[in-house]
Amino acid sequence: MVGKCIAIIPARGGSKRILRKNIVDFFGKPMIAWTIEAAQKSGYFERILVSTDDEEIAQVARDHGASVPFLRTECADDHSPVSQATLTSLKQAEAFWDTSFDTVVQLMPNCPLRTAEDITQAIEAFKSKQAVFQISCFKFGWMNPWWAVRLNEQGQSERLFPEAIGARSQDLPPLYCPTGAIWIARSTAFKEASSFYGPGHVFEPMNWIAAVDIDDAEDLEMATAVWALRSQKQN
Repeated sequence: MVGKCIAIIPARGGSKRILRKNIVDFFGKPMIAWTIEAAQKSGYFERILVSTDDEEIAQVARDHGASVPFLRTECADDHSPVSQATLTSLKQAEAFWDTSFDTVVQLMPNCPLRTAEDITQAIEAFKSKQAVFQISCFKFGWMNPWWAVRLNEQGQSERLFPEAIGARSQDLPPLYCPTGAIWIARSTAFKEASSFYGPGHVFEPMNWIAAVDIDDAEDLEMATAVWALRSQKQN
């Protein structure tokens, strides 16, 4: 079940590692615009709400077709979990529009490589699983975490997965990493749990390219390179 569905794009203004990250230029558009447009093209959402504490971000979001009827007044600091910001925004939205939403989809604005097709696949998976909470993830590739070690100040190592010593990589099961690209929940359950990691939450794998999550300058460089590579293949 999806029913009446709202997309919430949490975009606070106080990003530190990349200043004004959510509206920095990414291939000719503010970064947040790519997420807004993907949500629009998916066709699933009755409302696409950008939740922000920043008037400049709010105006950019409006210019690209998102709804920003109010600014976020809570959970806009460095420490509040993003799920709390989304929960606050969901409650604000339902009060403002005097309605209730069956499903909430959180789309992080720093995942500009995620497409409408990715959103569609995630929502269809949510429906087919009859899930209550679903979190996007991607499979680790060449950075095989089975070989991960923890180093002390002397450079001595402690293996995180000692059971993998001596095993061939092809004999080890795949491991997955959560990504903030597409998180989905039934609204009533989300309000009760105050988290997308609610009871019985499931994960839904997606392509690692769509899952690229830009937090710092190195992430931005990688996303730029991946975009160029993908564009080259499409041409």
